[in-house]
Amino acid sequence: MKTKLCLLLFTILLNACSTSQQNLLPTGDSTMLELWNEKTGQGTLNQGRIQLHTQSQLPRTNVPDEQEQHSYTRDVKNETKNLFPRLPNPDLVMYIYPHLSDTGEPLPVPGYSTVIPFYSRVQYAQPGERTTDY
Repeated sequence: MKTKLCLLLFTILLNACSTSQQNLLPTGDSTMLELWNEKTGQGTLNQGRIQLHTQSQLPRTNVPDEQEQHSYTRDVKNETKNLFPRLPNPDLVMYIYPHLSDTGEPLPVPGYSTVIPFYSRVQYAQPGERTTDY
């Protein structure tokens, strides 16, 4: 039984290797582009329709004038206007007096000021949102 199975498998393998590439995958005279255009319907018939469609389009007459486009363009004035202003976040200014460091050998630390914002995250207003007090 085992030898019959091996013999059958060997025969199938030899038969599979004996077929030629031309029988399995015949080559034609068409190029890949021609086959693609034929299968997708983009042949010469469709090209005539595309050309007719592009010629029949009317020229665009609704182009906005310069005044309408001005609000959409980026310039220095528009950028500095800041469309999304920061919401007020008061700062706490603290002064640290001169002191000695807490290391093994105390070193003098000069006095300095530091700024701490009240809110940990910066919030931004939406366009048109009121940012001043009522």
